Amino acid sequence: KGMATPEKATITLGAMKMLDPCRLKPDSIETERIITVLDETIAKLELSSLIPWIIDSLDRFADMLGPEITNSLIEHQKLSHEVGHLLASSEEGDPLRAEEQQGCLCLLEQRLKCSVRNVLRLLLANPSLCQALKYEARLRESPAEAFIKAFGEFRDFILERLLTSPVEEEEKIQFTEDISLQIKKNTEAITALQAELAAAIRTREEEVHKKDNVIKDLKTSMQDVTKDCKAGIQQIKQEGKKQQKEELHASQVRCARLQQDVQQLRAQLDALVLEHRASELALRKRKCRAEMEIVNWIQKYDTDMGEKQAEYEEVHAAYAEEKAQLSLLMEKHAVLLQEYSQIEEERRICQNKEEQALKELTTRTLAATRIQAFWRGYLVRSLFKSKKKKTKKGKSKKTKK
Repeated sequence: KGMATPEKATITLGAMKMLDPCRLKPDSIETERIITVLDETIAKLELSSLIPWIIDSLDRFADMLGPEITNSLIEHQKLSHEVGHLLASSEEGDPLRAEEQQGCLCLLEQRLKCSVRNVLRLLLANPSLCQALKYEARLRESPAEAFIKAFGEFRDFILERLLTSPVEEEEKIQFTEDISLQIKKNTEAITALQAELAAAIRTREEEVHKKDNVIKDLKTSMQDVTKDCKAGIQQIKQEGKKQQKEELHASQVRCARLQQDVQQLRAQLDALVLEHRASELALRKRKCRAEMEIVNWIQKYDTDMGEKQAEYEEVHAAYAEEKAQLSLLMEKHAVLLQEYSQIEEERRICQNKEEQALKELTTRTLAATRIQAFWRGYLVRSLFKSKKKKTKKGKSKKTKK
């Protein structure tokens, strides 16, 4: 409760530096990618935990979800029921069909996983729908909430590990060592205070013993001075002895109880030490496994991203080449289209001229036919007229004779 020492001030500043929220910001693309993957995983876990609740309230959200998502959820519900029935029948059925049921169960599980992925894909394609569903389910407790919370803590732990440099790790170790040293000093101070307390207790007991001796001397002197009060003094002595025995018995009982408490506390301390050592070993193993998994995931992610980048470059090069070819073909197509238009225009003009010439030829042919017919008729009429005149002249000559 006194003034803070320079060592304590240094430790406090170091702790504040390590717990500074400004440090919890990604400082590299790889860190941002890893954190993005973890955040997307948390979002998918939250949506996955909402699927059973959405299926239970499917009539309520049918208009909001749309026909495609509704059909996918109905199919997912059917698969879930099939898996449940198959599990129930495998527990109650005969063991001869266990292998066949196990194979069917594996197929249904694969279909169920594909159904979950399909539903998540459809939901994530509509961010506003996801926000609305999360808002509707904000007051509902999900069985997977603890797992999602633990995964969020795992995400924060990974972020802290990624943002901790080797120098900061050494500072953290030094900070832990300083804390341990401070605890050791406090323990030594407590031990010294306990020793002082024991010395004070012994001093008090010696003073009490001296007082008892003084009382005995006074009693003896009182016996010598007042023999008449011997009976009263004897009675007082008996009462004092009785009280002393009672106090001694009470002290022995209290000491036995304290000894028993000390033994119980010591046994609890040993059990806690063993438990904490086992927990520390399990946490160390878990930490090693997590680090190995993270390294493997990072390597796999880098490999996949390299392959995707190479594939993207190939596709982009092919796209550029095809785009250049398309531009050349478009230019040629424009030229050919212009030439085709000119040719079509010339053909149309020629066809019009041919039609006009054919029309004129038809008109002339019809006119010539009519003229020839008129001329033939004229010749026939002229021939008949001449014959009629000749016959009339012959008849008149005959009559005159």
